[in-house]
Amino acid sequence: MKVHNTLGNGFQEVIYQRCLAIELEKAKVAFKREVEQTIYYDQKNVGTRRADFVVEQKIIVELKALINLEDVHLAQAKNYVVAYDFPVGLLINFGAVSLQYKKVFNPKYRV
Repeated sequence: MKVHNTLGNGFQEVIYQRCLAIELEKAKVAFKREVEQTIYYDQKNVGTRRADFVVEQKIIVELKALINLEDVHLAQAKNYVVAYDFPVGLLINFGAVSLQYKKVFNPKYRV
């Protein structure tokens, strides 16, 4: 929230990503940026995708800088938690007037 409160909306996603990395470092939160993951289909490598952040080796964080989140963005975040085999992810949109965020779950881990 501090990043959005400081910058507001209107910047490119990479600017918010860099600022969030600064805030995570200041808070001493373990994270990796732009983590690449191989995507498989029928046991064949079909390409790679990069998650914006992996936080504490537990949470995938996907950032957006859009006027509004849509279902396709939520689907992308859900796909990442499945592909990376994490139980939970967070989709954050800095592009709206108010910060938007959605928690997403890997169905494999749901009780």
